[in-house]
Amino acid sequence: MPAYNSVFNEDPNPPRLIGNFPLLPLRTKTRGPAYTLPLDPSLPPAESPDPDSESYDILDEVLSLFRANTFFRNFEIQGPADRLLVYGIWFLSDCLSKIKPHATVREAQKDVLNLALDLNFAIPGDPGFPLNQMYEAPRDRQDAEQLKQYMSQVRQELATRLLARVYAEDESKPSKWWLSFTKRKFMGKAL
Repeated sequence: MPAYNSVFNEDPNPPRLIGNFPLLPLRTKTRGPAYTLPLDPSLPPAESPDPDSESYDILDEVLSLFRANTFFRNFEIQGPADRLLVYGIWFLSDCLSKIKPHATVREAQKDVLNLALDLNFAIPGDPGFPLNQMYEAPRDRQDAEQLKQYMSQVRQELATRLLARVYAEDESKPSKWWLSFTKRKFMGKAL
């Protein structure tokens, strides 16, 4: 059985690419270069909109496919959106490893948001980036800077949405259903 790929690969409007990493629109309040999708104020923070909604974005898909895809050691990239899906899954794994089983939402927020806000992360083309063979490096410094800003925006928004889900039921302890995936490594790799 193959891993789950992104539905955004079939998007009729191809996204802007830096290297071969897509800059897809996001539903976010975080500042950055991504085109912003409309927010649905009636939607609780721990839930995603319907996939047919115009507010549904790649980060909703990362969160919904994370647990299923972490069981796979191989992943066939079928389009540019899959590269962002893979990166998002790796980042969620890093975030979950920062959440301690007894941490309150405030403690977890501090650790996870510090990870998301850290600007010393590798981008495609850097020596420390996992699976550089699947990603192309940016053409020049300007593209590299824009890619870093976009990836930072993705990291911050994913961290916020993950915390909302992990602490949806109880703010004093994280969900054991999410923390059970802390030791799993998607494709045997980590950021």
